[in-house]
Amino acid sequence: MTGTVLYDHPGPRAQVRNRVLTVVFGTALLGLLWYVYARFDARGSWAAEKWRPFLDAKVWTEFILPGLAQTLRAALVGMVLALTFGVIFSVSRLSDHRWISIPVGAVVEFFRAVPLLLMIFFVFYGVPFLIQGPVSAFVAVVTGLTLYNGSVLAEAFRAGIRAVPKGQSEAAFVTGMRKGQVMQYILVPQAARSMLPVIIGQLVVLLKDTALGYIVAFPELLQQGVNVVSANFGNVVAAAIVVAAIYILINASLTLFANWLDRWTAQRGLRARPAAASGSPSI
Repeated sequence: MTGTVLYDHPGPRAQVRNRVLTVVFGTALLGLLWYVYARFDARGSWAAEKWRPFLDAKVWTEFILPGLAQTLRAALVGMVLALTFGVIFSVSRLSDHRWISIPVGAVVEFFRAVPLLLMIFFVFYGVPFLIQGPVSAFVAVVTGLTLYNGSVLAEAFRAGIRAVPKGQSEAAFVTGMRKGQVMQYILVPQAARSMLPVIIGQLVVLLKDTALGYIVAFPELLQQGVNVVSANFGNVVAAAIVVAAIYILINASLTLFANWLDRWTAQRGLRARPAAASGSPSI
C-alpha cells in the first residue's frame, strides 16, 4: 500500500441512507424546537410586554451594560493571570529538578481536578476565616478563574513545548545557550504559536466561566441581566435569551479572532514545524 485510506466515499446506498437520516433528524430537531416554542408561548413568554423593557435605555445603562463591563473586566484580568500562571507552571513542570517539577505538577493537577465553582465558593467564604478579613466577589471570581484555567493552560503549554522538535533545542544548546534561554527564546514562543487555537479556546471558556460569579453575587452579566432584570420586570425567559445572545456574540468574535490569528501565523510561517526526516535541524 502506498498510503492509508482515511475516508471512503459513500456509495449509492450509503448516500440514500445519509439523506434519509438527515431528513429524519432534521425533522425531529424542528419538531423539538417547535415544541419548546409552543410551551413557552402557552405561558406567554413571547408576549410583547415581556420584551418591551429591552427597548428602554435605562435597562441597558443601569443593568446589562454594567454587568457586561464587570464580566469583561473579570475575564480580562483572569486571562492575563491565567496565561502568566500557565507559562510559569508549564516551564517549572519541565524542570530537571524534581523538587520543583513534582510540587508544581501536584498543584496543577489539584486545581485541574477541583471544580471552578467550588474554588470561587471557597475563596469567597473560606479564605476570610484564614486571613481574618473579607474577600471581594471580584477577587474570588478572578482567583478561581486564574487557578483553574491557568492549570489547564499549563498542561497545554507543556504539551506544546514537548511537541517542538528536539532538534530545535539541541541546536540551541550547541550554540552555547543555557536551558533558560532555550525555553525563553526557542521553545515557549514556538509552543505558544502552535497552541494558539487551544489557548484561545480556553480563554473563551474562561470568559463564559465568569458567569459562575453568580454564586457569590458578583454583578456580572448573568446576575445583572437575568436575576435583576427578570426580578424587576418578570421576564426571566426573555432576559435569559438576551444575555445568551450577548455571550454568543462575544464568544463568536473571539472565535473569529482566533481563526484569523491561526491563518495569519500559518501564512507567515510562524508555526512550529516538525523536524525533517533527514538533514540538520535549524533554529
